[in-house]
Amino acid sequence: MLTRRGFAGLASCAICAVTGFIATDASAQGTAPAPTPGVKRKVLSQTDGPMPGYVTIIVEAEIEAGIPVGRHTHPGIESGYVIEGSLELPIEGQATRILKAGDGFQVPPNTPHAGGKASEGKVRLTSTYVVEKGKPLATPA
Repeated sequence: MLTRRGFAGLASCAICAVTGFIATDASAQGTAPAPTPGVKRKVLSQTDGPMPGYVTIIVEAEIEAGIPVGRHTHPGIESGYVIEGSLELPIEGQATRILKAGDGFQVPPNTPHAGGKASEGKVRLTSTYVVEKGKPLATPA
């Protein structure tokens, strides 16, 4: 079951919205997640590797203004790129960044992070996840 948990003070977490896979087994990520109002997402690619027991998943998302998604973690690294719009990206232990179209980001494994809409228009981004098979792609933090 896909779950999301909002939290006070942050409007949305674009990174989590990209996945939409909260508490879902990473090995099952080839199927589309349940629809979330205001978020369109598409799995662009999924493949085993880069080593045995791991899977690499590439996801693209379009997020409308004001869509709340909670603080969360991933069991592996997340590498992303903002295609359109801008957003805030607070990562625990780091200064909050404002990302805009053309900016890339990385979130270390098991590091709580969230985000908020910084632009008035939609945000489009893509993220690549490298995670162990059988572990949830994301869990609430």
